[in-house]
Order: sequence, then structure tokens, then C-alpha cells
Amino acid sequence: MDIYVLIITIAIAFLITVLLSPILIPFLRRLKFGQSIREEGPKSHFKKAGTPTMGGLMIVFSIIITSIIMVKKVSVGPIGYELWLLIFALVGYGFLGFLDDYIKVAFKRNLGLTSKQKMLGQIMIGLIFYFILRYVGFDTSIQIPGTDIKWELGWFYAVLVVFMLVGASNAVNLTDGLDGLLAGTAAIAFGAFGILAWMSMPQSEVTIFALATVGALLGFLVFNAHPAKVFMGDTGSLALGAAIAGIAILTKLEVILIIIGGVFVIETLSVIIQVISFKTTGRRVFKMSPLHHHYELLGWSEWRVVTTFWTIGLIFAILGIYIEVWLN
Repeated sequence: MDIYVLIITIAIAFLITVLLSPILIPFLRRLKFGQSIREEGPKSHFKKAGTPTMGGLMIVFSIIITSIIMVKKVSVGPIGYELWLLIFALVGYGFLGFLDDYIKVAFKRNLGLTSKQKMLGQIMIGLIFYFILRYVGFDTSIQIPGTDIKWELGWFYAVLVVFMLVGASNAVNLTDGLDGLLAGTAAIAFGAFGILAWMSMPQSEVTIFALATVGALLGFLVFNAHPAKVFMGDTGSLALGAAIAGIAILTKLEVILIIIGGVFVIETLSVIIQVISFKTTGRRVFKMSPLHHHYELLGWSEWRVVTTFWTIGLIFAILGIYIEVWLN
């Protein structure tokens, strides 16, 4: 697949999102689909209350349209199961996020779906994802990057698939707390997976999907960078988390996801550490979790926190590509 196809894929997704945003943002504002701010959150965030949310709808739409158009352009046959499976994960988790967002804005409360409802939905979609993989005879082994160690997991691969989809969707969701933070870090991570799918596989459908996501996120970032005119909400963050886990599974880069998604892992660990520490000792390790709020309360500007996390995400992405391409 020529590099110009990759560039066009990013460009189309970018343009769709940029052109769609001026239409959707005022529409969301008229519907009063504004963001609710947690009372326990940083005081500086209260001014963001009412900013339109559910912007993830245009990200998801842009990814789907761009992916289908470009895969049909480069493929001589019908669209394969890989793209449909990624779209299923994107839409399935995006729908859960949409329900969560809708309940929040419709009933003017910070909490949408209960944790049990959300977890049940995530697990069910994860299991369907796994059974589709089994139906197509997907490889159920994993390999340790940079080594010849390979483990056949058999039925336990179902546990891994569900864990990755649920874990990644929640980890990415936790990272969505500052203007442009998730859009930038996710664009970097999807870009890394797109490069790996193109260089070392190659898997054209996965590559196109990953780079369509990059383009959609860069287009969204035009309106989501500080000061944000729109938030993606759980509609976007849950969908993106499931999508990146799906890509890692389909490219057999399950372990590499931990590295390329290092920012998401760190954000999640900060929450886990904070909860365990407070429940066992009554003390907080961080001023606030997830970690990005800790640095805000240390006096960092929002833009400084975001650009620092983008840089860290880029380092993790380069490291993941290096381990997979040059050490194997």
C-alpha cells in the first residue's frame, strides 16, 4: 500500500471532522448537551460547565466513513472481517458512552450509567468480539516482543480479549480530563499502531482504520484544543479505547499496547494507587487523580500538562515501534 494512500486517509478523516464540527457543535449547544463538571474536580474547571459534549459522535462518524471509502479504494475484493470487527468495537463502546453522556446531560448530573451497567455492557461487547475472532479461526497465542517466547492461551485468550477491551476503554476514558489531552495522546498512539500495521504486517484494513482515527482526532483537536469548544465525552473516549485495543489484538501486538498506550496505563495506575492508599492509610499519594489533575493542582497550566503528556506519549510510541520493528 503506497504512502500516498495513508496520507489521503488522514486528510479525508481530518476534513470530514473539521467540516462537520461547525454543524454539530451549535446543534449540541441548542440541545443544551453541555458538560457537567464534578464538584470534587479542580475549581478551574467550573468555567467549562456547559461546553458542548458528545463530540465523539463526529469522531466515530469520520472514522467509519473514511475507513470504508479507503478500504474499498485499495481492496479488490469485499471488505474483510478486520475492518467490520473494528467498527463493531468502535460503535459498540461508543454507544455505551453515548448512553452515559445522554443520561448525564438529560438529567443534569455528573454520573450517567452505573458502574455495573457500564461494565456489563463492556464485557458483553468484548465477548462478542472474541467469539467473532474464534469463528474466523484467529490465532489465540501471544508473543513477548523482542523475544522468541510465544504462549498459546487457548480459551484463556477470551479473558485477555475482554480484559483488553474493557481495560483500554476505561483507561482512555480516564485520560479525557483536559482540553486536547486525549485527542493528542490518542492520535499519537493510533499513529504508532498504524505505522506498525503498515510496516511489519502489512494489514491494509487495520492500517487505514488506525490512520483514519488519527485524521479524525487531529480534526477534532482543532476545536478541542484549549480553550475547548467541544468535548468528546464518553461517546468518544470509550469508543477510542476499544478501537485501540481491537487494533492491538488484530495485529497481534497485545503486549505492545502496554507500551504504546503508556500514558493511559500511567493515568489508570494513578487512580488505582490513589484509591488503595486512601482506603488503607487514609492518605492520598497525589493531590488528585487521574495524574493530570495532580499537576494542575501543583500549579502547572493546563496547556503545559497537556503538551507534557503528549511528549511522553510520543516517547512511548517511538519506544513501542522500536521494540517491535528493530528488536524482532
